[in-house]
Amino acid sequence: MKKEEILKRLDEFPYDREGYWLITGAAMVLYGMKEETHDIDLGCSRELADLLEKDGHLYKITDEGKRWFRFDDDIEILEGWLKDSTRYLEGYQVITVKGLLEMKEELGREKDLRDIELIKDYMKDHGEENDN
Repeated sequence: MKKEEILKRLDEFPYDREGYWLITGAAMVLYGMKEETHDIDLGCSRELADLLEKDGHLYKITDEGKRWFRFDDDIEILEGWLKDSTRYLEGYQVITVKGLLEMKEELGREKDLRDIELIKDYMKDHGEENDN
């Protein structure tokens, strides 16, 4: 999914955008760190998770006791998953670059290691602090 498709899918997403934020690959696309991603991962508030559950969306409970929803083939929603804070890009809340780096370092998968380098390059190019 490229930036335009991500924004189109978010425009169609039927929930209040104040209750969720972009994380991982989709956030990287909105920042311009990557050209595309496979899906859209969102963090969400407890209130939105309650509403998703009430609306009948199936979920699993994570090891941390949070709800993980597979909204559709392209969107996954994770209750409360946020490092640092958010900022607005293209009218949507997006995890900060610092938070994105923390999240990717915590995940530590092979694909995350490649993303970490992209994030660090972005931080260097944009004068953002990297305390790691």
